[in-house]
Amino acid sequence: MEPGVAPLPLSEEVAARIEEKIAHTVKGIETTLNEVMERGEVGFDEVREVLERLKPSFALLSQRWVLEILYSLLFKGPLGFNDLKKLTGASSRSLSSKLKALVDLGYVERIVYEGPPLRTTYRLTEQGRVAALLSMPLLYYIAMITQKREQAEKRI
Repeated sequence: MEPGVAPLPLSEEVAARIEEKIAHTVKGIETTLNEVMERGEVGFDEVREVLERLKPSFALLSQRWVLEILYSLLFKGPLGFNDLKKLTGASSRSLSSKLKALVDLGYVERIVYEGPPLRTTYRLTEQGRVAALLSMPLLYYIAMITQKREQAEKRI
């Protein structure tokens, strides 16, 4: 979500359930991390090495259109290039380069049907599906924090 853009309107019940799940997940991650650190199973240097290997994925996932592509494929299923272009609003050039990068990193699978007519469809791999699902709570959390900060600034 772009800065300054309000999150999708959610009912208070849905928002409370999402926030509860996020808090539960974050607590579970924190507990697990503390346990493995205390037992010496994972050290800071190992975490840093993993983060270093993840840089290409983080760099790609933070680029414009990438999350829109992943969410389009997650919610709509396998799609052709033109369908993705309509759903995301990306230019042909941008969409093509983002799809190539997503395929190269293993988030999206490109399927060519020989036809006639020749057709190409894109679908999420399991890695892409999990990345899209895991990014949703993070995006929701960031949107929630941004919205609360903006509301606090308006009160000042």
